[in-house]
Amino acid sequence: MQLSLVIPLLNEEESLNELYDWIVSVMQSNRFLYEIIFIDDGSTDRSWEIISQLSEKDPGVKGIRFLKNFGKSQALHAGFSMAEGDVVITMDADLQDNPDEIPELYELVSNQDFDIVSGWKKKRYDSVLTKNLPSRLFNWAARKTSGVQLHDFNCGLKAFRREVIKTIEVSGEMHRYIPVLAKNAGFTKIGEKVVRHQARKYGATKFGAERFINGFLDLVTIWFVSKFGRQPMHLFGALGVLVFLVGFAFSIYLGIDKLFVNQGGRLITNRPQFYIALTCMIIGTQLFLAGFLGELLVRSKKRQDGYSITETVNI
Repeated sequence: MQLSLVIPLLNEEESLNELYDWIVSVMQSNRFLYEIIFIDDGSTDRSWEIISQLSEKDPGVKGIRFLKNFGKSQALHAGFSMAEGDVVITMDADLQDNPDEIPELYELVSNQDFDIVSGWKKKRYDSVLTKNLPSRLFNWAARKTSGVQLHDFNCGLKAFRREVIKTIEVSGEMHRYIPVLAKNAGFTKIGEKVVRHQARKYGATKFGAERFINGFLDLVTIWFVSKFGRQPMHLFGALGVLVFLVGFAFSIYLGIDKLFVNQGGRLITNRPQFYIALTCMIIGTQLFLAGFLGELLVRSKKRQDGYSITETVNI
């Protein structure tokens, strides 16, 4: 199996047949051995019915149907677990990703030794205010935080060596940061290719402005996980000790001052330094305990996929 195409979707009944015909045309003209894995992320239209019909006439079409809408990350995770191709390519089902890009992406991964090649929609057909400008800001922040120099983290068109997608775990809303997850796992050969972006032909986008807010929150999460995910004590423990020492220093100061300087002065409990010392020592202890508990959780963590499959075809 040379190629696995992993395509998550939600309510894309109008575009599925056209997308399938386009992909098959590209695959046959390049003589690829391939499979197409559609992941129906809880669609309420005829999407699963169409996938089932396609799988009946083409055994290379495989389908996974979620019990409800779990999100794109979980859909990709399910598709990755089923993929058998040497190169795995992800793309959206709304026809905004161009299947004609597939041969070049495959070439870059299979013959030029890239672990990942990410698409860059340099010229976009989206709203400037609601998508383009927020996307530019988001991508700039992602580059600065992660160290992965990509222009378009959120492009659905990406190509991976099979070892990459079998190593990383995509959960939550981390599909935007698959290259960062791969880098943290040791796959550092990450490339980028300018791809054609097409105006949406059917329906409306499934993503609103909240995706950028969630994206920035996820960026903070992945920064923390990449830096301290395996050793949370290095952050919380260090902060806890520092804050505790500040409180302890104030306590020593108050004790010396009371014993040797102001023996007949006001009570220690009437001085603001007492409450600073008490607060710092309590917070420092709590931070240290948080780091300790984090270490215990890391060592006892069990893998959870976070989705429920209700049907499959050709799997």
